[in-house]
Amino acid sequence: MGRRFDDAEGNRPVSADRLDDDHEGNHKPIGDATRVVTAGRRPEWTQGVVNPPVWRASTHLYDTVGDLRAAGGRDTHHRLFYGRRGAPTQWSLAEALTELEPGAEATFLYPSGVAAIAAALLSVLSPGDELLLTDSAYDPTRSMATGLLKRFGISTRFYDPLIGAGIADLIGERTRAIFMESPGSLTFEVQDVPAIVAAAKARGVTTLLDNTWATPLHFRAIEQGVDLSILACTKYIVGHSDVMLGSVTATAPHWRKLRETSFQLGQVVSPDDAWLGSRGLRTMAVRLAHHQASALKIAQWLEGRPEVDRVLHPALPSCPGHGIFTRDFRGSSGLFSFVLVGGGEAARSALIDGLRHFGIGYSWGGFESLAIPVDPGNYRTATRPDFAGPVVRLQIGLEDSDDLIADLAAGLERFAAVRG
Repeated sequence: MGRRFDDAEGNRPVSADRLDDDHEGNHKPIGDATRVVTAGRRPEWTQGVVNPPVWRASTHLYDTVGDLRAAGGRDTHHRLFYGRRGAPTQWSLAEALTELEPGAEATFLYPSGVAAIAAALLSVLSPGDELLLTDSAYDPTRSMATGLLKRFGISTRFYDPLIGAGIADLIGERTRAIFMESPGSLTFEVQDVPAIVAAAKARGVTTLLDNTWATPLHFRAIEQGVDLSILACTKYIVGHSDVMLGSVTATAPHWRKLRETSFQLGQVVSPDDAWLGSRGLRTMAVRLAHHQASALKIAQWLEGRPEVDRVLHPALPSCPGHGIFTRDFRGSSGLFSFVLVGGGEAARSALIDGLRHFGIGYSWGGFESLAIPVDPGNYRTATRPDFAGPVVRLQIGLEDSDDLIADLAAGLERFAAVRG
């Protein structure tokens, strides 16, 4: 859907790195904030307006039978063919996401992050293959591995997210792919992606990364050698908690297989959802900066509370993988967890239930703050977290951070009162 290397007709190669001309005609790279505003807004798609219009269409008409047959026999990339192949509304967002990943070939859009994960895995795995999956993976990813993939004759081994170069010892004759999530979305271990990628490339193994937490603004997965970079665009791309959306950005060797698999699965994103994704993308840089600053302020405050045993935030020195984080990441985001000192379900619920500025709900990345109880031990196979008490995961939204701190302070007092 969003291949950066073609023009509107799919023929003319363009530069992999987006450059602008200065007043003297010299080329210079543009910044991320500029990129998210300008990417994917081709004149032939916008037709003189700021945003590409919403193209709602299933059937595209042809002048003659000859035209119809010719259309079916050529590459339909960035060409109107049938609604399932997309139109400028979808192409614009996909191309913009490709531009955020230097070195990427193209991006395909999906109706959810889980759909994106499924298509990516099915594009690289076949019956009899083995998948190595990080033990800190998002639960639907684990369920897919132990359910759908298992039914298709694909086996899965879970590995310690902090294994780094040691992953080489796990790669076997049937290993075809390594799936990473860095940091993990419950316990936030940061993986040594370059080391894992190096071990995988030495054995011809494909690497996939769920990069939703950092986004390409804070971690450039393709540039780090990852083959397929996956986003639950529902989170920071959309940013307004009103659209389900996913994407996979691929390198050249993997793009066509990903596209074929996605077409065969019938994957398509509605033009309205793609338009809302594009709208969210334009403000992602400023939103992410606020999420980052507020979350870090609150995480540091929580570290000083007597009711809190540990704060699991990759930007804190106490978090597993922090050294890798400072080496590889350009910033953090608004999602992290903290571990309470003792207490049980009733005490944790007292903390969460009385919060005024935090909603109780799944997902994250929107403008609103959220708090949920998480039990990481229920979702681990290779490693078992050893925590001093219950765990709470916070999504820090765009509210005033002092209001959120006051809300959490009252919640921790309720926790302590119930815990005794």
